[in-house]
Amino acid sequence: MPVLIRPMLATPAPLPSATQDRQWAYEVKWDGIRAVAYVQDGQLRLMSRTDRDITRRYPELAALATSLRGEAAVLDGELVSLDAEGRPSFGRLQHRMHAVDLAEIRRLVGRYPVTYMVFDLLHADGQSLLGQPYGERRTRLDQLNPTGPAWQTPPSWTGGGADILTATAEQGLEGIIAKRTTSTYQPGRRSPAWRKIKNIRTVDVLIGGWSPGSGRRTGTIGSLLVGVSTPDGLAYIGNVGTGFSDAALHDLHARLQQLETPTSPFDGVPVPHEFARSARWVRPELGGEVAYAEIGLEGRLRHPRWRGLRER
Repeated sequence: MPVLIRPMLATPAPLPSATQDRQWAYEVKWDGIRAVAYVQDGQLRLMSRTDRDITRRYPELAALATSLRGEAAVLDGELVSLDAEGRPSFGRLQHRMHAVDLAEIRRLVGRYPVTYMVFDLLHADGQSLLGQPYGERRTRLDQLNPTGPAWQTPPSWTGGGADILTATAEQGLEGIIAKRTTSTYQPGRRSPAWRKIKNIRTVDVLIGGWSPGSGRRTGTIGSLLVGVSTPDGLAYIGNVGTGFSDAALHDLHARLQQLETPTSPFDGVPVPHEFARSARWVRPELGGEVAYAEIGLEGRLRHPRWRGLRER
């Protein structure tokens, strides 16, 4: 059993052309947290994309280790929390991401259960599958078929990418992942052999400051002041005040207090006066993802909504 396999990552890109369509397999893009599961001797070890052991945070997955008919395996997948309509909700998942107290975790399991969506098999019964093409790994995964009360093996389709993308948009899903059927697994690499095609417009941002909240948010964050890196520095693109769970606000507030700095990290005069007067500036070391409707003429995000911290 390998000590550690870092997840292979997808590159933002358009759909494969119609002439190449049958050379690609398509999966739903799950809006959650990437995790690699190591199963051996009836025990589960769950590792995050940045090599953190997160096993104890998701106790409902413990039985996965005994569900594989005794086979040792390394699985790749995404942890999600499904809403009432069966769609992944990153907002729901944030309640689980930041919980560390075991009593709190047990309470949250019932309210915000997670499901592990398994989409790749990296190691099986003593054999590494990293050098095998995706198509063969997927066949082996389907034969193993990890399915249980808190884990699933969602389908993969060869060809038909345009129709699948349309279907995910109609269902309110984030998008799809296209994987070249001949691609080997490249640990830790963001490869063009895997493409992510989104229905939702999102942007990766850096947090450069925050404005204090009022009302029920008194004493914590009202909105985040965010930007993107440019050759000239950090460019301000707007403030984000929605999309936070209480747990996420608490976690962000604690993290940002450790990064406070007396001067703005943004290039030029970036923020509206109402924020500049009260802003708490921070070193732009925390990255996140923001969904938005469009980018306005001044380069500001319209109708932004926080989607969560993302590991850089």
